[in-house]
Amino acid sequence: MRDLEYVAAVTATTGGGGALWLGGIAVPHRRLVLRWLRRQALRLADGHGRDLPPASPWLRARGVRQITFHGSDAPEGLRAWAGDEGRQDEALGALESGRPTLLTVVDPAVGLRLTLAGWPVGPDRPLATPVPHKEPTTQGRDLTPCCSAPP
Repeated sequence: MRDLEYVAAVTATTGGGGALWLGGIAVPHRRLVLRWLRRQALRLADGHGRDLPPASPWLRARGVRQITFHGSDAPEGLRAWAGDEGRQDEALGALESGRPTLLTVVDPAVGLRLTLAGWPVGPDRPLATPVPHKEPTTQGRDLTPCCSAPP
């Protein structure tokens, strides 16, 4: 293992508090974390209501498991994040400075929260998934794209 690597994970949390691991990856560079997270966001959004597109063949990276959304808010939020260069730059900046990057989208119809996270790991950094605050932020900006503003 190098001095610093990066990991990414996608998890879902239900309204009852149960968590489901959908997939993850460890890579040697922050840009690969962001690339994987963007790819998974688009795969999940595009798989809304049908089978997921095939996983990317690069680095033998596995794709995340499929999840069913009950509304269009979460898939649209995933697409918006993946296509926003400014937000991608913010995520990359967070990783570069040693902080995690988090994105949480909400399916309000069933209280499902889908979190995409990436963070650095190394000899002095934990491998465990960072626990997001009530509303995850990166550089002080709310990254929860949903239909209404946070309270």
